[in-house]
Amino acid sequence: MYKGLKRAVCALLIVVALYSLLGFLIIPGIALRVANQQLALYATVPARLERIQLNPYSLELKLWGLHIGEQDAEQIGFQRLYANLELDSLWTGALHLADVELEKSTTEVLFAKDGTLNLRQLFKLPPSAPKPEESASDPFPVRIDRIELIEGGLHFEDLRPSEAIEFVYDSLNLELRNLSTLPDDSAEMSLVATGPHGGRIDWQGQISLMPFKSRGQLKLTEGKLKAIWPYVRDAVPLVLENGVVSLSSDYQLSLAEGTQLNLDNVWIKVAPFAIKAPDNRPLVRLDSLEISETSLDLVKREVVVGKIRSHNLETWAAREADGQLDWQKLFASQPRSAATGDETHTPEAPEEDAKTNNATAKPWVVQLRDTQLRGYKVHLADRVPKNAVELDAGPLNLDIKDFDSRGETPFNLSLDTGLGKQGKLQAVGQVQLKPTTATLQVQTRDIDLRLAQAYLEPFLRLELRSGMLDSDLEVQLKSTEPLALAVTGRALVNQLHTLDTLKERDFVRWQQLLVEGLDYQHGDSLSIAKISLNQPYARFIINEDLTTNVNDLMIPQPSQPTTAKAEPAGKPLGIHIGAINIKDGSANFADFSLTPNFATAIQQLNGEIGTLDSRKPEPAKVQMAGKVDRYAPVTIKGSLNPFNPLDSLDIATSFKRVELTTLTPYSGKFAGYRIRKGRLNLDLHYRIKQGQLTADNHLVLEQLQLGEQVSSPDAVDLPIRLAVALLKDTQGKIDIELPVTGNLNDPQFSVAPIIWQTLRNLILRAVQAPFKFVAGLVDGGGEELGQVPFNAGSSELESDTQRNLDTLANALKERPALRLEIEGLSAKATDGPLLAEQRLEREYQNTYYKIAQRRGDKVPAEAKQIEVPDDEKAPMLEGIYRSRLKQQPPTEWAELDSEQRAAKLQEAVLANWAQSDLLLRQLAQARAASIKDYLVDRGGLADERVYLLDVSIGEADPSGKVVTPLHLGSE
Repeated sequence: MYKGLKRAVCALLIVVALYSLLGFLIIPGIALRVANQQLALYATVPARLERIQLNPYSLELKLWGLHIGEQDAEQIGFQRLYANLELDSLWTGALHLADVELEKSTTEVLFAKDGTLNLRQLFKLPPSAPKPEESASDPFPVRIDRIELIEGGLHFEDLRPSEAIEFVYDSLNLELRNLSTLPDDSAEMSLVATGPHGGRIDWQGQISLMPFKSRGQLKLTEGKLKAIWPYVRDAVPLVLENGVVSLSSDYQLSLAEGTQLNLDNVWIKVAPFAIKAPDNRPLVRLDSLEISETSLDLVKREVVVGKIRSHNLETWAAREADGQLDWQKLFASQPRSAATGDETHTPEAPEEDAKTNNATAKPWVVQLRDTQLRGYKVHLADRVPKNAVELDAGPLNLDIKDFDSRGETPFNLSLDTGLGKQGKLQAVGQVQLKPTTATLQVQTRDIDLRLAQAYLEPFLRLELRSGMLDSDLEVQLKSTEPLALAVTGRALVNQLHTLDTLKERDFVRWQQLLVEGLDYQHGDSLSIAKISLNQPYARFIINEDLTTNVNDLMIPQPSQPTTAKAEPAGKPLGIHIGAINIKDGSANFADFSLTPNFATAIQQLNGEIGTLDSRKPEPAKVQMAGKVDRYAPVTIKGSLNPFNPLDSLDIATSFKRVELTTLTPYSGKFAGYRIRKGRLNLDLHYRIKQGQLTADNHLVLEQLQLGEQVSSPDAVDLPIRLAVALLKDTQGKIDIELPVTGNLNDPQFSVAPIIWQTLRNLILRAVQAPFKFVAGLVDGGGEELGQVPFNAGSSELESDTQRNLDTLANALKERPALRLEIEGLSAKATDGPLLAEQRLEREYQNTYYKIAQRRGDKVPAEAKQIEVPDDEKAPMLEGIYRSRLKQQPPTEWAELDSEQRAAKLQEAVLANWAQSDLLLRQLAQARAASIKDYLVDRGGLADERVYLLDVSIGEADPSGKVVTPLHLGSE
């Protein structure tokens, strides 16, 4: 028995020794040699395994020093691989490993430019024989209590993008506990990966292989976006300047029934982030973006973002000269990447299936619970106008709450941003996408209207020098098809100032325009409770060619051919304005078509216009007051309906004490005289009732004095000075009333030409029949005042003539600016013989007076008082004939008797004196003098108002009377 036991022990020791020799030395040696041979056979690069250790008793296996790749470019390797097999694998029917450890592994993942992967090129395996299809079966049961990766390393490099991608994780630590391929078994997992360039990865959770499920938490800390940005840049041409991302999330992943992925408690932070364009233009700069309390459901295709907090984003955007956005052009300029590698052999059927699936797939739903953007800045530019427009918006703060991409519920919106240097915009309210509706409270402050300058320049020669917009509006959008938009509130435009760039003069400006009670209903009505204008100003100019400065401002546009059929006009927009208030308004008017140029100004214009309503026929009350050229008051009162002025109008306008010297250009052009001084009072009263016009034009000119005469082709051919003198009363006033009536619906009827023609006819009648005009002032006899009849050879005034002269004197007193001109007249045929007889009688008297004085007879004081006896006349004829005719009587008269000779002498003397112009002129002068003497002595006229013209010799009227004409002139 002892020998048997001894032999058994010896046999056992031998078996143990052989087992130990086999397990510790032989098998590891053989396995190492076989492994290296296989590596040498199939590896395309140098490959070797340094050492294999096996503990046959503990079933522990250790592999040392695996190296695949060139000496200086190792692609796969590890320092140590440890595995511990449990004995229960023999009876449990499953491979059970207690521990698997991989220490200091290295892995190089390299994609070449052509898309080949280095790991696929490391081994050249023989083709395997095709195997018949086998039904899916359960995997081999494996259970591993612990798997640990210790200080592993990963180097990834991809040369396929335009810029190579490379990142390194030199410390990978992974631990899996209770990993199993048995159904419904789960393993605990943890992973920590760090690298020299940041981007720490922490992964903790559970994983199950059958079916594949995993849940846990994934965290990335300060990952550098630059490592993966070339992938982005090849898709969109954006250059990354800076970008760091951190994220964490709880997840659940299951492949049991399709792909099911749920992310919860997602937290993402990007800080900082900056990108630019390929030409180094900045595009986006961001201080921080943080997304939290977010979840994702892949099956439901739903993302719920709990919070978004972002600070200090700065971005740039521009519309280029061709009308495209610079971002749009940036993306359009990116060429499509050429397909490489396996992509070129992708079957078409799966692609079509994918397209079909995408088309029928449920759309993603994105919900934003609470979004806050703070301190944003947006730099906008528009290069389409000739002068580029630049606008900076910021600091911009935006809040969005309860946004749902399905758009079926409203979300809250709050926007607060600066615009330009000092403008501000606020918008608060709710918006819904389907249907599109919105209710917003919009407030603007100090919005610089000069931004519109570049858009006005192609159409107007106008410079918008200043203007600030304030508003408090409520905007309600009820639908877009059709558009149902309502805007209510108030608007204010301060310090508007426009400049006529041609004249370099102000065009329109105001201190303040306030619109209160604004209510706009798109397509239906525009209602304004009140419009207040403070210090408005406008300039209106008539050019030399009779165009206006408004015409000059308009830039002609090329005609556009219209091929589209014009849409039928819809319902007219109802306009309601409760009141218009004007305070301290002014205007300038100039007419350069006149020589000299005319200019005037209106200041201190204040007043109110009542309610205007396009849908109600009631006229609006008007009450305005101002001054022309600072001192002449102007008032406008009445009522009107601007939407239908022919239906109802009652306007009275009054101008007082307007200096007429400002109207010199018009008087020079149309009357041919300058105005030296004078004032104008004008009262206009226009009434329209259903198209019927009744107009009263009352014109009063005070102290009008005409100046020098000017040459004008448009001047009326009338004696204007005389007309002024005829119309001017004793107070120096010209009072004219010009009533006008007519039917404004008649296209041939025009008010202005009628007024001008009426005034012209008035002047024409006055200057053509001046005595009749002045006679009407005192109820006189008309034209007979301008003629004074005399009996032949006489300068004595008859009683009827004296009465007419009394009337004329009274009329001239009513028109102190008139002067009377008397043109003495004599008629040779009727006055000559009588004048000769009177002259002969005076010669008798003068001759006899001298004879009587020589005889010493008693004589009267004057020769004309002496009476000459008839018998004394014949002897005196001989001397009168010789002295006055300067000749001797004819010799044949010597044969005549004394009576015949005397008759011949008298006939010759009378015939000679009857033709004497001197006597005729003396008579005409005497007649003119008698008229003046009567008017001055009896009529009371000032002698300086009566002028004696040069006398003339004419003809008597049919009655035998000689009429002396009178003329009226002006001072």
